[in-house]
Amino acid sequence: MSKMNDLATFMDRSLKDASANYKNDLRILPNAKVMKMGGQSITDRGRNVVFPIIDEIVENSANHDIIMTTGGGTRARHTYQVGIDLGMPVGVLSEMGGAITVQNARMLQMVMAKHGGIFLDHLEFEKIPLFLKLGCIPIMPGMPPYSFWEDIPDHGSIPIHRTDCGAFFTAEALGADTVYFIKDERGLYTEDPKKNPNAEFIQKIHVDDLIERDLGDLIIERVVLDYLKRSRWVEKLVIVNGMEKGALTESLNGNPSGTVIYR
Repeated sequence: MSKMNDLATFMDRSLKDASANYKNDLRILPNAKVMKMGGQSITDRGRNVVFPIIDEIVENSANHDIIMTTGGGTRARHTYQVGIDLGMPVGVLSEMGGAITVQNARMLQMVMAKHGGIFLDHLEFEKIPLFLKLGCIPIMPGMPPYSFWEDIPDHGSIPIHRTDCGAFFTAEALGADTVYFIKDERGLYTEDPKKNPNAEFIQKIHVDDLIERDLGDLIIERVVLDYLKRSRWVEKLVIVNGMEKGALTESLNGNPSGTVIYR
């Protein structure tokens, strides 16, 4: 009988130790390029901003296996505000916010349909390799499917696992080493550059250093930093300025002009 079968319960401390022995987990799609299209920062701006980015994504799809996830944006923020005002629990808020990311994913899929864009629900995750093989560009809702089982946050009611987490989890599950976040800024700054034009740009930073800085405003969800610290495959997060033509192409080719957060 194996050591694993000898364990008394799933609460046994030795189960965690035994699981740590797995050093060769399967990397399903190590070369995949997982990216998140910002909701408020990009999608909400409409065709003048979205279409040029889509053109660049389509152009790069000839050389890269691209997987897209979507943010919620302004409508998700409004949904959370209404839900909180009505006293909705965090699990219900997660469902409500997730519905908005589905809308954005479906809109992007329709815009990209002629280029092979295809909408995937979370339950179709295993079809990603097939669609990439067929030359498609999978587009998924960014909200991870915690749904009503969303973790209770330490403070407030807004779900901590939102669309940045969804992109990260997608990359980690597939064995990709990088997550690309398409935003409307170059990357991280010491302060919000929209409020302080003299804020210092941070080009590259270790995740531990970033957590220690505890910046008042952060361009990605803070919980993603905790997951990056203990990820098995994802090694870095790259912030891409979607408003700058060619920035995404440079990042995909290993020359990011935005911020790189590494572990």
